[in-house]
Amino acid sequence: MSNHEQHETSHRPVQRKEMSRRQFLSYTLGGTTAFMMGGAVLPMVRFAADPLLKKKGESAYVKVVEESKITNEPQEFKFKIHQVDGWYESEPELVAWISKNQQGEVFALSPVCKHLGCTIAWNTKGKNEYDCPCHDARYSKDGKNITVANTPLDEYDVMIDQGFIYLGAIKPNTRV
Repeated sequence: MSNHEQHETSHRPVQRKEMSRRQFLSYTLGGTTAFMMGGAVLPMVRFAADPLLKKKGESAYVKVVEESKITNEPQEFKFKIHQVDGWYESEPELVAWISKNQQGEVFALSPVCKHLGCTIAWNTKGKNEYDCPCHDARYSKDGKNITVANTPLDEYDVMIDQGFIYLGAIKPNTRV
């Protein structure tokens, strides 16, 4: 292509394509339909995503037992928490093994075995250990894993106020 031909094509007037009535109608109806569908779908999306976007509040402490009832021997205590899961509210019953260490400090362990999630029990075989009935996992009084399980038992946050023990969120064991 020569320079003369390029010069001619660059100075030609731009040809505009006009929209036909049929195209105008299809664009208008398509846009209106999309707007109406968006209006119907958007509340459904918000309904599904809203619980995920809510800020999680701090874990509340739950009053469990009087401090005077705690001994050096682990004891099982049951307590209820208020739980909100999306729009469903419930009060499940949880369990904690609460005892004192040699310094007299109170601590609470979760009863969920870290191997496969079974519920452990204290001293069922007479060895002063937590025993898991599922696969014979064993834990020390502090929750340290002795056999089978790879990690120690989780513990609860503990707060003592006016002679009562309050339990908070579950956290990884800091005792072992």
